[in-house]
Amino acid sequence: MTEYQRRTRILATLGPATDPPGVLDALLRAGVDAVRLNFSHGDPASQKARAQAVREAARRVGVEVGILADLPGPKIRIERFAEGKVQLRTGERFDLVARADAPPGNEREVGVSYLDLPKDVRPGDVLLLDDGVVQLKVESIEGERIVTSVLNDSVLSDRKGLNRLGGGLSLGALTDHDRSLIAVAAEMDVDFIAVSFCRNAADMNEARQLARAAGSDAALVSKIERAEAIENLTEIVDASDVVMVARGDLGVEIGDAELPGLQKKIIREAVAQNKVVITATQMLQSMVDSPIPTRAEVLDVANAVIDGTDVVMLSAESAAGNYPVRAIEAMARICVGAEKQFEADTDFEAAPRDLERADQAIAMAAMFLAEHIGVRAIVAMTESGGTARYLSRFRASAPIYAFSRHAGARRRMALMRGVFPIDYDSRGQTPREAARGSVGTLVQSGLLSSGERVVFTSGEHMETHGATNTLRLLKVGSDGRAEGLGEL
Repeated sequence: MTEYQRRTRILATLGPATDPPGVLDALLRAGVDAVRLNFSHGDPASQKARAQAVREAARRVGVEVGILADLPGPKIRIERFAEGKVQLRTGERFDLVARADAPPGNEREVGVSYLDLPKDVRPGDVLLLDDGVVQLKVESIEGERIVTSVLNDSVLSDRKGLNRLGGGLSLGALTDHDRSLIAVAAEMDVDFIAVSFCRNAADMNEARQLARAAGSDAALVSKIERAEAIENLTEIVDASDVVMVARGDLGVEIGDAELPGLQKKIIREAVAQNKVVITATQMLQSMVDSPIPTRAEVLDVANAVIDGTDVVMLSAESAAGNYPVRAIEAMARICVGAEKQFEADTDFEAAPRDLERADQAIAMAAMFLAEHIGVRAIVAMTESGGTARYLSRFRASAPIYAFSRHAGARRRMALMRGVFPIDYDSRGQTPREAARGSVGTLVQSGLLSSGERVVFTSGEHMETHGATNTLRLLKVGSDGRAEGLGEL
């Protein structure tokens, strides 16, 4: 009996905690499928060094690991205080100064990075700083100065983020700095580029155009963290390859009470449009300082898995925490537990009936066979990973082994739920030869045994993108060879 393989993927943020020798290797062995480089911190040189270290560690460990470059986006922040922090008291006046030469802050005022902020707010608005810990009510606008009253006793320190309750700030998703970093990401040959604070499809289309112009074929990730993004969710998902439920800023803008329902809505929309979806932010936050997660965190991760997320993400837990490897191990353990206890029964009656692509139809047929006949594995020969993505939209008990000769495609498949990419060069082979070769590879790896059945998908013409149009039901013979192919 082959050991159960975790279907949900794990994305881990790199940082100071992952830089010491040996840590990256340990993270990959513990179950990391892809890593996140947070471009909000560090310089391009340090990010390039981390990316190179990831590639080297992946070769040593023998796994396919994707790299995600996360652009900073137009994060609004207050500037610095003369003393590093101040104590704010309920009811007191506190001004935000939108001026490039604003002096260091004190208990009465502080500068802000977004100089057009006075144009975007009105008296009565509530501004949230430091992920909502500090709450300010706008009383009046006096030129470049926003006069507010403090709504709660709190400590405010340097460079904390600022949001408006309910969203509505007009700044675009891509800054000039982001545009320059897309070129850096292309040079690094990253597999995913994440667009922070996207508002609509136009933001994603611009990022894609910039990436392609820079020579990158990276998948584009939309981070849903603005109230406006919820209003434009369908078009954003359509314009994205991957969708991230970025619960930090989203929770601040729309409120904690609305966040669980919106998380489920975003996951449903992404799955309906055949897009990969990531659930992120504070999933195992206590493990920054603790070697074990809280029960609430365990339930949070498990619920995201049950809802259908492809990926769960760690941020500070892996980047700056005291227990990065243990956090990965805990995440993997929780995912497996949730998958085993809550295996979904695919509702084929609810599946779309107006398919326009042959590879989508083949994927649906493959999953129907897998569920109604019972197979040990689904094998997909793929050039770009598109067939594997369609297959992964249906939850099945059988793992999906995606064979591709393209390293970039294999790394992008590392974030697809239930997909296990395998390096295989099918050039010069007929579909039957590829079927026999791929099944033989799985038998040699101990992933298939004599007597087990396999669903095999491919195209009539190998090495052609989007050409999957063939499905075969095979059986592993006593000699380890695929049966049901006829004579080669």
